[in-house]
Amino acid sequence: MEQVPGSGFAISTGLRGAVEHHAGFAHPIEAVRFVGMRMKSGNPIEVHTTWVITLVVIMTNVLGNLSLSRGMHEVGKIVSASPLDYVRVFANPWTVAGVCILVVWMIIDLALLSRADLSFVMPVTASAYVLIATAGRFLLHDHISGVRWAGIVVITLGAVLVGETPVRTTKRRPEHLR
Repeated sequence: MEQVPGSGFAISTGLRGAVEHHAGFAHPIEAVRFVGMRMKSGNPIEVHTTWVITLVVIMTNVLGNLSLSRGMHEVGKIVSASPLDYVRVFANPWTVAGVCILVVWMIIDLALLSRADLSFVMPVTASAYVLIATAGRFLLHDHISGVRWAGIVVITLGAVLVGETPVRTTKRRPEHLR
């Protein structure tokens, strides 16, 4: 065990090596500080709260889209512009549940964006793409071709790359305009 300078934490030498190798941080506390810099607050409680909100955003996105998809599979194709087809859609409880969950998702996403930079939120919440595809495959029995899986991987890798860009690319607004 080795003491992490300035943190009051001890870390095993093996874990320290793994963190250095995989994340580029000398100590896990540095990784936490980095994440805190990506968020609008470095306060540990606010960082924890932001991560909880992030998880809720991801889960409501997944659940809302799964519910909506199940409802639309039950309703069937909409091939006309007739308003009656859309009334029929909203008569399905799965579709209504999906829309309601996605409204909640949007509200929580607004809360998350008020706490963290977009450059943090988008890459972190991109995991929903993989979760939606996987849940669609196993819960809704959707067929996912190799090309679709490759596309999901490319989108995920792109989101990870975006997450590695500088925290801010624009100048901060003057204090009196905030």
